[in-house]
Amino acid sequence: MQSLAQEIKSFSKNNLRKQCTRVTTLSGRRIIETWKGSTVHVVEDTGQSETPCGYVQDNTWDLQVGYIRPYLLVGSQDAAHDFGTLMKYKVTHILNVAYGVENAFQELFVYKTLSILDQPDTDIISYLQECSQFIDKAKAEKGVVLVHCNAGVSRSVSIITGYLMSREGQSFDDAFSLVKSARPASCPNPGFLEQLKNFKPQSSTQANGLGHA
Repeated sequence: MQSLAQEIKSFSKNNLRKQCTRVTTLSGRRIIETWKGSTVHVVEDTGQSETPCGYVQDNTWDLQVGYIRPYLLVGSQDAAHDFGTLMKYKVTHILNVAYGVENAFQELFVYKTLSILDQPDTDIISYLQECSQFIDKAKAEKGVVLVHCNAGVSRSVSIITGYLMSREGQSFDDAFSLVKSARPASCPNPGFLEQLKNFKPQSSTQANGLGHA
């Protein structure tokens, strides 16, 4: 029988069970995101797998919408696909930053789609200007924009946190605290958190100038 020290010494992370997430889009298309090391591989799911993917499937809809500003909301893909919820919050614009999630009501809302992977080494800061410009557009048009990803906890939360930092000059702590209070499930991945903590936005005047270019 091996001692604890011997077991630790012989341990290899290659023995860890690989984790994957299965995403089903509105049209029924299924995608599998599998972590390998520090990267994620995305493939089509062509059949029902008998092997569990390391998570408990939750089929209940998440329609909780976080109120950030009168013109700015955050939520999951479920909220973005529920017409009643969109009407309830008077949504006019939808910013979709998920991967593989389709837009449900193309003719009824103004959409912007950016396929962002929820992995720590994704450069989330590189998407902030384009997303902020879209949010500014909704605000200027007296509209209401819902920012969503898949679960509404990492990508969308990070984008809105960065928006508050760049447009309102808030610190990371203040911006993230505001988003967290509006949507308690908020939980950006560690890479996004580190990037936002180190983010040094331009002054709000310059940022808004870029937003209306």
